[in-house]
Amino acid sequence: MTILKLVTYPDKRLKTATKSVVEITAEIRTLVSDMIETMYADRGMGLAANQVGEDKRIFVMDESPDGKHPICFINPEIIEQSGEVELEEGCLSFPGVYIKIKRAEYVKIRALDVNGKIFEMDGKGYRARCFLHEIDHLNGITFFDRLSVLKRQMAEKKYQKITRLAM
Repeated sequence: MTILKLVTYPDKRLKTATKSVVEITAEIRTLVSDMIETMYADRGMGLAANQVGEDKRIFVMDESPDGKHPICFINPEIIEQSGEVELEEGCLSFPGVYIKIKRAEYVKIRALDVNGKIFEMDGKGYRARCFLHEIDHLNGITFFDRLSVLKRQMAEKKYQKITRLAM
């Protein structure tokens, strides 16, 4: 397995919708393994393919307490959502930035696993938030896009400061 280079904001690949996976090949399975390794290396809960520069509709996540139960979602789609809750989010493509975002409280999605089997999964709280955050990535939407103009300007300023300090 390989740790992949993360794509960080303002890279235009984060604003581009990804393409559906037509066939699950050995290359796709390797990408999924590498994405999982990358997510763990950067201590993330989820990671979308375009965050590592791949134009594929795939995301991985692991919400388990021990961090040893990754799940892969290929061509995910939201089939149900309800409620609303505001919680803090971070993003591996926006290192050091945490923002309160309103999202659905409950979400149900359908996807393919790495063997091409269709499955459904639902969740509340951070599981639902992760589903929505990663599917947004696959649709070319970042969490900055979910902010009001004023909050986005403040978040952009904070992110620029963090990136300047990291240099």
